[in-house]
Amino acid sequence: MSESPRRIAIVPAYNEAKNIGALLDELREFDPEFDVVVVSDGSYDRTAEVARSHGAYVVTLPFNLGIGGAVQTGFKFAHDNGYELAVRCDGDGQHDPAELPKVIAPVLAGDADIAVGSRFVSAEGYRSSAARRVGIRLLAVVVSAIARQRLTDTTSGFQALNRRALELFAADYPHDYPEVEGMVMTIKHRLRLVEVPVLMREREHGQSSITALRSIYYMAKVLVALFVGLFRRSVVPAEDL
Repeated sequence: MSESPRRIAIVPAYNEAKNIGALLDELREFDPEFDVVVVSDGSYDRTAEVARSHGAYVVTLPFNLGIGGAVQTGFKFAHDNGYELAVRCDGDGQHDPAELPKVIAPVLAGDADIAVGSRFVSAEGYRSSAARRVGIRLLAVVVSAIARQRLTDTTSGFQALNRRALELFAADYPHDYPEVEGMVMTIKHRLRLVEVPVLMREREHGQSSITALRSIYYMAKVLVALFVGLFRRSVVPAEDL
């Protein structure tokens, strides 16, 4: 590319006031030209205030929509404001901006519409609890079979997207635990998806909302959704509709 595309980092956050400032500083250090939008998903702490003080655009949702609604809000912001490249980093700080060159590279090279950072291609870095790893691997087997493509980390939200992918997800995005269904959407719409190995970190402050019980509910719900999706009519790229 002779000219850098307009680029933005999308950061969904729910009560991440203790984590968001350091993450935004790291994003600025990675690339000062990256715009950043923080989607405060009904937070009742100082998430929005801290984000603004660190120079980010802030979209404040009046109540908690959940991760899918917050992320789609970020995609719509990026799409409607003409950005050509978007990355997603979660507000808890587990996605290390220092790993972004690996995630962005296939999209900038034109080899992928969406690149996903996978913590399971390599054996290093934080990889979540043993119970969650079992569930993630089971989902990876199912989604790989549907996609006819080997995938290892179907719950990763550490992503880079080009304009074509932004158009899809700004218009339609799963709202409950969306990463798995989003991968299947990507394949069905004939977008090119690749995984790249990344190191992730454990959150420094606060606790994940995904408990052991919720992990079981999540896996069962997503497996049902994927099964139902197999009987839907095949979809085609948006431009062909």
